[in-house]
Amino acid sequence: MKTRIKELRARFNLTQDDLANKVRVRRETILFIEKGKYNPSLKLAKKIANIFNEKIDDVFRFEKKELED
Repeated sequence: MKTRIKELRARFNLTQDDLANKVRVRRETILFIEKGKYNPSLKLAKKIANIFNEKIDDVFRFEKKELED
């Protein structure tokens, strides 16, 4: 899964730690999501999208291959 979290964090001047605190997860969770090593739950994805005033689909993008599996 591709995300725009890093880009959005920069726009909002947030560190991984800042975002993690806002959505109540560990910084490592944000790091793994950004690197595509962890897919967040729908609840967490919604929390992250809300921080940036974006729709979930605008923050998280599934690649075609992932949708076929």
